[in-house]
Amino acid sequence: MQQCKVGMWEYQLQAEIEHEFALQGAPETAYNSIVAGGNNACVLHYTENNKQLFDGDLVLIDAGAEYQGYAGDITRTFPVNGVFSASQASLYQLVLDTQISAIGLLKPGVALADINKYVIKLLIDGLLCLGLLQGESEQLIKDEAHKAFYMHGIGHYIGLDVHDVGDYGTLEMPRVLEAGMVVTIEPGLYVSHDADVDARWKGIGIRIEDDILITQQGAQVLSAGVPKNIHEIEALMADAQNN
Repeated sequence: MQQCKVGMWEYQLQAEIEHEFALQGAPETAYNSIVAGGNNACVLHYTENNKQLFDGDLVLIDAGAEYQGYAGDITRTFPVNGVFSASQASLYQLVLDTQISAIGLLKPGVALADINKYVIKLLIDGLLCLGLLQGESEQLIKDEAHKAFYMHGIGHYIGLDVHDVGDYGTLEMPRVLEAGMVVTIEPGLYVSHDADVDARWKGIGIRIEDDILITQQGAQVLSAGVPKNIHEIEALMADAQNN
């Protein structure tokens, strides 16, 4: 975030991240880093990382180091110029509130599949409030209207591989979480240039992802040191620009 500047290239931010991994003793990445500016963030597994970063756009970074055989997997989204626009902030806050609520549900005996259902309702209700969806919440859930803006699941197991092995169960009988498991929680919203919405929302892709250890008491966010609320991000980037 502190290295990001208008006019940089996606691959330059990628180089900053992977250089820091190596400095900290983790020279290998757990997977191909995603650095996606503007509309590129609406491509889920974008890895070209070869476009310029423009004033007024967000940049989404999904990256993780491999350390002593174990994978990290963190996503943060922030403004290239250091300040969220009103539209960006509205969508970002919806994703962040949803992620925090989902993390609060994590504990032994709960299934990721059930948390995903809860997340879908939160996102649909939020999109209704913002005007990106129209209709009744329950019907939109039945119609899977969220898939136009949120087309992946809430998370996955992580460990010796970034998408670690393990049985998720079935729709009828999902596997429940146990103490000692580590999972990601990563809600997102992706409003591409092709979306049938007001122009002010287009080209905004947001995902916020943390790695979380399930404990007997609930959950411990292992990636809590990476800022994710709007004020923290803007203050961090302003501090870098002023120095």
